[in-house]
Amino acid sequence: MKKRPPNVLILVLALFAQGAVLATAQTASAPNYLQERSQRAKALTQPYGWFSLIALEWIKPGLNTIGSAKDNSIVLPKAPAHLMTLNQTGGKVELIAADKSLTVAGTRPELHGAHPVISADEGDKSAMAVGALHMWAINRGDKRYLRVKDSEAPTLKQFHGLRWYAPQPQYRVTARWIPYSGPHTLQVINKLGQKTPTKVPGYVEFEIDGKKQKLVPMEASPEELFFVFRDMTFLKTTDGGRFLTTAGPSAGLNKPGTVVLDFNSAVNPPCAYSPFATCPLASPENRLPVSIPAGEKRYED
Repeated sequence: MKKRPPNVLILVLALFAQGAVLATAQTASAPNYLQERSQRAKALTQPYGWFSLIALEWIKPGLNTIGSAKDNSIVLPKAPAHLMTLNQTGGKVELIAADKSLTVAGTRPELHGAHPVISADEGDKSAMAVGALHMWAINRGDKRYLRVKDSEAPTLKQFHGLRWYAPQPQYRVTARWIPYSGPHTLQVINKLGQKTPTKVPGYVEFEIDGKKQKLVPMEASPEELFFVFRDMTFLKTTDGGRFLTTAGPSAGLNKPGTVVLDFNSAVNPPCAYSPFATCPLASPENRLPVSIPAGEKRYED
C-alpha cells in the first residue's frame, strides 16, 4: 500500500477533524424541536396570543367613538354601547372619554385631560381592557390602528394544533455572513401595503440541494438576525412567508463570518392565523426559487 507523504496525511487528518468538530457542534447545538414547537403552540394560544386577534380598525384623524352601538365610528359587538372616544391628532392618539368599565394598563384612567394611549408594545399590562377584550392603539407606517384581542375568540377556542415538517438535519445549514461594502437598504412591505426602508449590514449565502441561495435579514444586531423568507413550498404546504430567527454572525456584523440557519425552526407569521395581523412580507431578495420542506406548515382551519 502506497504511503501518503506526512504533510498530506496531516492535512487530511486536520480536515477530517475540522469537519467532525463542525458536524458535532452543529448536532450538539440543535434545539429540542419537540419542546420548541410545544412552547410555540402554548405562546400562540395564551388568552391574548395571536389566535385571539379579532379586529384591526383604522383610527382616523379627529374623533373616533368606539362601542357596540351602531352609531359608533368603530363598532365592537362585545363592548358596551359607548365604550370610549379616542382623538387622533398629528399621529398622537389620546383617550378623552370612557365608560366606567374601561381600564388602561390595569387601572381606571384619570380623564381630567386627554390620556395618551399609543402602545410602545402589546403586553397585556399596557392594554385598554373591558371584559374579555384587550385593545391597543398601534403605529403602522404613518397611520394609527386599534388592535383588538378577545380571550373568548372562536379562533382561540377552536385551535386544533400546529402542523410541522419532521426535523431534517440537511435543513440546518451553516451559511456565510457577508457584510455589504457600503450602505444597503431593504424595502420592507407589510400586509397593509406600507413600505419601510430598512438599513441592513449584510446578507447570508448558503446552499440548498447544491444550489447557492441568499437571504437578507430584515433586522440585524450582533446578537440576533431576523429573516422573512418565502420558498417554493408556499405553493402547496407553507404560508406565503415565514419567519426565521438566528444567532448573530460569528465575527460580528461588520466582518465576514458564519451564521447557522435552522429552517426546522422556521415559523409562520401572525397573518397565517388571523386576517387582522399586519405582517412584513418576504422581499423580492428573499423569495427563494427552491423548496425548503422544513419548519412550520400552513395552518388549516
